Amino acid sequence: MTERFCWVELLTSDIDAAQAFYGAVIGWTASPSESSDRDYRMFQASGVGVAGLMRLPEEASAQGARPSWMGYISTADLDAEVAAVAAAGGAVWRAPETLPQVGRFAVVADPFGAPYCLWQDVSGRAAVEPPPMTLGHVGWRELLTEDVDRAFDFYASRYGWTKTQDLDMGPMGPYRLFATGGLAVGGMMKRPDGVPQAFWSYYFVVDALDAAIERVERGGGTKLMGPQDVPGGAWIAQFLDPQGAYFALVAAKR
Repeated sequence: MTERFCWVELLTSDIDAAQAFYGAVIGWTASPSESSDRDYRMFQASGVGVAGLMRLPEEASAQGARPSWMGYISTADLDAEVAAVAAAGGAVWRAPETLPQVGRFAVVADPFGAPYCLWQDVSGRAAVEPPPMTLGHVGWRELLTEDVDRAFDFYASRYGWTKTQDLDMGPMGPYRLFATGGLAVGGMMKRPDGVPQAFWSYYFVVDALDAAIERVERGGGTKLMGPQDVPGGAWIAQFLDPQGAYFALVAAKR
């Protein structure tokens, strides 16, 4: 069985400012979640929920956590999967918790330290996967890791992901494209020396990259890289938002 990324969530130090920033940059609207007793907001693109927004927990901040985007991978048995991740050399950052009538989640990290969430749905509402490059949705996921081969083996064995292609990046090694359910949805590459730890990043789809870069900079974000063309004809750029969370944008045109 293949498990997929099913959600993405921003943990930030200022949820009002982050809501305004991403609304201007990507065109999202936001509304409060009816299934949470805390200030949890839902970003929407064309009326469809695409991401969550919440304040970075104080206990996480006290331990050095910074504003960041976190992806969720679905699982049919949360408790068993958390145990399997730990047995494979990963870490459990937050033990399984239940959101009544909605689902159960846990926060884990792969054996190289890249964090992600696990999600077991109990609502019975099947998630609809949008077509590739749908505006406002996640268009690509990218893992920076210590060892591409071993990291890929971990995710392939746990979630049924498959390799579609290795792109030669010279001294940096391969950029490995992977698929979930036959569709290429992300890549893995060796973590550059200047990046302090392994992590997942998420590319959000916009209509034209140059105009989106202007919106990022006008809103107080910082461009780190781009615009750069990538195989397949798309253009990408990478940023820090005003609160310091890393994110990326992808578009079919500049």
